[in-house]
Amino acid sequence: MTFLELVKKRQSVRKYVLEKPIEAEKLDRILEAAQLAPSASNSQPWTFIVVNEPELTLKVAKATRGTLIGINKFVAQAPLLIVMVIEKPKITTQIGGTIKNKEYPLIDIGIAAEHMCLQAEEDGIGSCMLGWFDENRIKKLLNIPLKKTIGLVISFGYAPHDYPLRVKIRKNINQIVKINSYL
Repeated sequence: MTFLELVKKRQSVRKYVLEKPIEAEKLDRILEAAQLAPSASNSQPWTFIVVNEPELTLKVAKATRGTLIGINKFVAQAPLLIVMVIEKPKITTQIGGTIKNKEYPLIDIGIAAEHMCLQAEEDGIGSCMLGWFDENRIKKLLNIPLKKTIGLVISFGYAPHDYPLRVKIRKNINQIVKINSYL
């Protein structure tokens, strides 16, 4: 599979086969892909908490549900969650971020998250990045210090065989690409 084929195939999966856990060697590849992700000044401002103990996974999954709008119900089916904790970057990254008014660690965890999701897809595993969650509840469940920030939670699991590959609806390339000038 070419890289573009992989990108076209990767989608947010919101239904998993609960009885099928993620194999250790595939989890190792997912984590290695994240470990190899680039980051500003090579700060690697992340800690990845693997949650695969069924009872704990369910508790964390419940902390991703929106009570008012009922989102993320599917996460309870995921046999694996990875919680991405943002760590303090190197001083050069902090200084650069302050000067340039950029949150480099947020960019960095986004890159690492996509590396994980693409590796999972290559191994036939579905994933979904979650930005909606009860951060304090997850911190308590996983013993994350209160001063830390959770950037993302990613669910992983095998999609049912009949899970549809959705057509990606994207803006026309001419709407998003400018050559040599914005105007």
